[in-house]
Amino acid sequence: MSDENKIADSQEPEASAQAAAGEAAEVDPVEALRAENADLRDRTLRVMAEMENLRRRTEKEVKDTRQFAIAGFARDMLAVSDNLRRALDSLPEDARQSADAGLVALIEGVEMTERELLNQLEKHGVKQLDPSGQKFDPNFHQAMFEIPNTEVPNNTVVQVVQAGYVIGERVLRPALVGVSKGGPKDAAQPAGNAQGEAGQTVDKSA
Repeated sequence: MSDENKIADSQEPEASAQAAAGEAAEVDPVEALRAENADLRDRTLRVMAEMENLRRRTEKEVKDTRQFAIAGFARDMLAVSDNLRRALDSLPEDARQSADAGLVALIEGVEMTERELLNQLEKHGVKQLDPSGQKFDPNFHQAMFEIPNTEVPNNTVVQVVQAGYVIGERVLRPALVGVSKGGPKDAAQPAGNAQGEAGQTVDKSA
């Protein structure tokens, strides 16, 4: 390689460096600051959004923990409420009418205890379901048997065997019900879907 070629090759990197330095010198410092400011603003907004989402998730988790922490205890207390109701239902109506003062006071005491227990559960978000006359909903009801009835729409709750309860938006215990069959089909829902829901939940062994 000749000396002239060597000199030319050595001058090319120097020219490239000088060109890059010239371009850097031409960058407007105001524009550079604006770009940096926009980048920092974007990062700040992202961090703020993430913190807000974290705050909301934490608030929801705390709320759910407070609300559903008593779910196990409330479910156990439902057994007490059931026993009080069974005790009241086991007494025939004629026996109530002819009861002496002592028995009347006992009945009233049991009824007051049941009401107070349900009131205290309701204060903590536990509410009783009353599905009588409603359309069967497998999310809240459990069908135990079917009752032939042509006077009401098909899959209507016509008998409540055991009351159901919810805590907040969650089902604590589904209501055990008897549903109608043989009546007019619900126009708001395809017949196949409605029949499938009832068939999947009906306990034929009951």
